[in-house]
Amino acid sequence: MSRSVSPSQGLGVLHLFCRRGNGFDADRVRAAIADAKAGGDQVITVALLGHKADLAVMALAEDLWRLRDLQGALEDAGLDLVDSYVSLTEVSEYAAGVPDEMRQARLHPQLPPEGKPAWCFYPMSKRRGADANWYTLGFEERLELMGEHGRSGRSFAGRVLQVVTGSTGIDNYEWGVTLFAERPDDLKEVVYTMRFDEASAVYAEFGPFWTGMVADLDTVLARAGRR
Repeated sequence: MSRSVSPSQGLGVLHLFCRRGNGFDADRVRAAIADAKAGGDQVITVALLGHKADLAVMALAEDLWRLRDLQGALEDAGLDLVDSYVSLTEVSEYAAGVPDEMRQARLHPQLPPEGKPAWCFYPMSKRRGADANWYTLGFEERLELMGEHGRSGRSFAGRVLQVVTGSTGIDNYEWGVTLFAERPDDLKEVVYTMRFDEASAVYAEFGPFWTGMVADLDTVLARAGRR
């Protein structure tokens, strides 16, 4: 057995975006996800909309080897990976003083939230251009800008759950943002509203968006892609 590779706090997070391949075996997909859950990992399945992929699997685990095992088992079951994203749960430096309950909710979120089947994921980074460089701002200025940004997000409390995971030095962007909402227009509204904050309007760069519906695995397999 390989020695565990775990963050000092929090969880590893893996987003897999998949198509059904020629050798697709639904029973082996079920077994792979059941094994992950039996080992204590969280696995969320999503039926994706659009042409980019058929389904998404979002997994959270303490040991990155367990995420690698799940990925390999899904590939062996005939799912072709068309894209992926790797990140870690974290407490931002701008939220260092939050109560322990909020801290633990960020490091160890319990997913998926009940009653929020609308889902999207996108990666993002802070801009480092000649005209706008987030990393040349002082901490107090960054803290103020992120405070404004956070207040915008909290106005959607109860409608949208935002899970922000860190990926600096791990994947192509600096954060991954996963949104769970009651309705799809909640997703649109929260992203639109928060883009007017200076921290986003001036300093944010966004990657591709993936959108779909959270459901149990059997529903996702039956409704996503070819049988």
